[in-house]
Amino acid sequence: MITATYPGTFDPLTNGHLDLIRRACWIFPKLIVAVAESKRKHTLFTLEERVQMAKEAVKGFPNVEVVGFEGLLVDFVRRHGSTCIVRGARAVSDFEYEFQMAGMNQKLMPEVETIFLTPAEQFQFISGTFVREIAMMGGDVSGFVPQNIRAALERKRIELKQTSL
Repeated sequence: MITATYPGTFDPLTNGHLDLIRRACWIFPKLIVAVAESKRKHTLFTLEERVQMAKEAVKGFPNVEVVGFEGLLVDFVRRHGSTCIVRGARAVSDFEYEFQMAGMNQKLMPEVETIFLTPAEQFQFISGTFVREIAMMGGDVSGFVPQNIRAALERKRIELKQTSL
């Protein structure tokens, strides 16, 4: 059985991510959504929060498993027996970065392939960065993220507002 890994920080997981997860599920018998601890990105949510939100968002996909991880993707992929990495690319700017990362991963683990999926047209403009900014300013992000994540963003906004008082 082929296992694919879809890695990312998912801070937060968006409808664009879900679109790619849905389509990767049609291609691969097993998909692992690998939620990365990324200290350099200074995430809004903790790793545990992001894993829990992703698990809730993908509970309707029987062949998807959500796992948090720290360290190199190569170690995660090997530990979980994946033979493919799924990456999303919305625009040329995304592709340049993703192409470099795929090349590095190919050097580190030549036995693993990387495939790129583009989100459906209605999700191409959605980015986690934009969603976080809009949500933290009190804007409506319900069209960009699943309901459980919209609620978590609102709770986080209130929590941060109260701690800054």
